[in-house]
Amino acid sequence: MADLTITPANVLWTGGTKVTGVAGATITAGQALYLDSTVSTLKLAQSDGTAAEADAVGIALHAASSGQPVTYAGTGATLNIGATTAKTTTYVVSATAGGIAAQADLVSTNKIVRLGYATATTGEFVVDIRNTGAAV
Repeated sequence: MADLTITPANVLWTGGTKVTGVAGATITAGQALYLDSTVSTLKLAQSDGTAAEADAVGIALHAASSGQPVTYAGTGATLNIGATTAKTTTYVVSATAGGIAAQADLVSTNKIVRLGYATATTGEFVVDIRNTGAAV
């Protein structure tokens, strides 16, 4: 699976929904996050783990260590994802923890969780999270 190559320093929130929680792992700007409800912390989402691990809540806007506050872009937000994107392409939680990949790159048994879509090739991104509950 070919994840987006994100430059964390270039991740930039441009509008819409921002949410803050507590990191439950080391997080880098531009990584997909899920809420670990057993300990109420944010961790790195991945499509080849458990259903809970694939159920993304947003994309990290900055780095944080475990126990620190982290702000993320949730559904309805717009941001520059800090990577070259393909306009109109749908992006999903990848099999790499925190990774973001084009939906076409999912492989068998990966859970399908849409993170959003690109509106330009220069990283403009609309966060529109949809957990389908299905595997490829």
